[in-house]
Amino acid sequence: MEKKSGTVRERLLETADRLFYAEGIHAVGIDRVIAESGVSKSTMYAHFRTKEDLVAEYLHRRSDTMRVRVTREVEAREQMPVKGRILSVFDVLHEVISEPGFRGCAFANAAAEYPHHEKVQEAVARDRAWLPALFSRLLDPLGAQDDLLVAALVQVYDGANAAAHLDRSKASAHTARKTAELLLAAREQ
Repeated sequence: MEKKSGTVRERLLETADRLFYAEGIHAVGIDRVIAESGVSKSTMYAHFRTKEDLVAEYLHRRSDTMRVRVTREVEAREQMPVKGRILSVFDVLHEVISEPGFRGCAFANAAAEYPHHEKVQEAVARDRAWLPALFSRLLDPLGAQDDLLVAALVQVYDGANAAAHLDRSKASAHTARKTAELLLAAREQ
């Protein structure tokens, strides 16, 4: 067996991420994750007590990766008006949906596969909280705090993510960005 780089935990998470996202969580057995990550079963269970623990950590990792990516882009536009910073979120979404192997929102997929598992649902809820918080934080300096606008921007983002997968539409993020521009322009009037 070829020696793989990274910590055992990282290898398990990288393997789980690749397989769960590409093929579905229930479709991938834990034995396959173990085999493809090159660890023993006992080592896997020393890091993750159950498959669901691994699933929850996979979701946390995906969420953290996207947060960093979006935050980096928003902060790079720090000198821009708030509108431009908010629209950059949709630019990142366009990059994501244009990547090879895009298969929709990992959190929507996991929520559908694990509708009643507490740890998985907590990981989904944790991810669902960051985007509204970001939009709220960006809008607040304008005195434009508006829960309805925040909710609308999140729904536009979610709709673009779903459309990109279901319709195989790489244009959905561009449409969402234009819709967000309209929402923000209406708020300015």
